[in-house]
Amino acid sequence: MTAPAIRTTVVGSYPVPEWLIALPSQQALIDATKVVFKIQELAGIDVVADGELYRWDVNHPDTNGMIEYFIRPLDGIRSRVTRKDIEEFKRLEGMGFRAAPAGVVEGAIDEGTLMLSEDYRRARACTSHPMKFTLTGPHMLCKTLMDHHYKSRAELAYGLASALARQVSEIDAEVIQVDEANITGHPDEAEWAADAINVVLDAATQAKEKGVHMCFGNYGGQSIQRGEWRKLLGFLNRLHCDHVLLEFAFRGYDELQYFKDELDPRIGLGLGVIDIKVNGVETPEIVAQRIEEAARIVGPERIKWVNPDCGFWMNKRSIADRKIAALVKGRDLFLGR
Repeated sequence: MTAPAIRTTVVGSYPVPEWLIALPSQQALIDATKVVFKIQELAGIDVVADGELYRWDVNHPDTNGMIEYFIRPLDGIRSRVTRKDIEEFKRLEGMGFRAAPAGVVEGAIDEGTLMLSEDYRRARACTSHPMKFTLTGPHMLCKTLMDHHYKSRAELAYGLASALARQVSEIDAEVIQVDEANITGHPDEAEWAADAINVVLDAATQAKEKGVHMCFGNYGGQSIQRGEWRKLLGFLNRLHCDHVLLEFAFRGYDELQYFKDELDPRIGLGLGVIDIKVNGVETPEIVAQRIEEAARIVGPERIKWVNPDCGFWMNKRSIADRKIAALVKGRDLFLGR
């Protein structure tokens, strides 16, 4: 079956079902993953994601496990944080988005007991559809740690990237996606951040496509980072990926003018057309209009994907489900015209 000219996908996360929170178990996780897949399949999503339920932890609800799940199993990082560690962390520049470090780096970082390939295989068995697997990138992770071992943030990011690279080398998903939500506010770190991310992307040789998702953060409908897409175009062009999924619905589409001529043509554009920071559900017509507006600016051939701005984990399930359905119907409406 030929894929549509513009494919639909979600960024990754999905609201944790209440019954999984109440009675967590391995079987409940598998059951919940099947539910998340089925919701997307029935809506017509082209490449589905597992909802990132495998990383959910009741002790880390604020970040949906996107940091601690990856940090805690790694060798070289102490996760037991002391009062002295917290005081030191507060004095570090650019760490105000966290109250405490996710861990303290005390030695060379290695895989430890992190097993992303097993997480992938468990989810892969729950659907026959083309599937995306997501992981948090080395730049985002390094910005949550206090470093007592490496000589620079760049070296720390590279150490994390090397450990993640060994993990993703065994994952044969349709798409493997690296998530980065901190670089948007720190374009001055773009060169070394891209180098570290590319270590992970280059290792994903079994995936059919490689993507990078970037946004300006989301907590309770609030952006965490301040920045501009035009300052990150050089960063995007350095990435060894096939496409990028970017936040636009919340911000508007004026910034796309910089992408028309400055984004490397080899990189497909994943267009955010669903605003996850609001509870109002877009109509298919609104989604189609957003795609049309973007197509007028960059040309329809540059838009390879349409997607939500970010993950759905902070939305109610009823809202997330209707937004997912509207995404597909709006894409179909645009292509039908």
